[in-house]
Amino acid sequence: MPWKCLHLPVILLLALFIFPVSASAHKVNIFAFVEAGVVYAESYFPDGRPIVAGQVSVFDSQGELLLQGETDQDGLFQFPLPKEDVLRLVIDAGMGHKNSYQLKKTASNE
Repeated sequence: MPWKCLHLPVILLLALFIFPVSASAHKVNIFAFVEAGVVYAESYFPDGRPIVAGQVSVFDSQGELLLQGETDQDGLFQFPLPKEDVLRLVIDAGMGHKNSYQLKKTASNE
């Protein structure tokens, strides 16, 4: 009789492993582009809310930290193009919300 009570919990546990739950709870988005020698970055949560006061770190192709900053109330961050290289922008919105964006090598005069 006690074994019959375990069927439902066992089935539910197996279902969790068979049908994985989406892991986008900690996902954030970041995009960037260069215009007239300035890098413009935008970051937001999956529901479209901007990441306010998110920490942005910018690395070159060798992994060297070039600069850091913070997003504004609209989730935006801009800075002068530090060098003509592939750049990796990392957004850290706290509590495990982190993502990166690779910006292709761009000439500063675009």
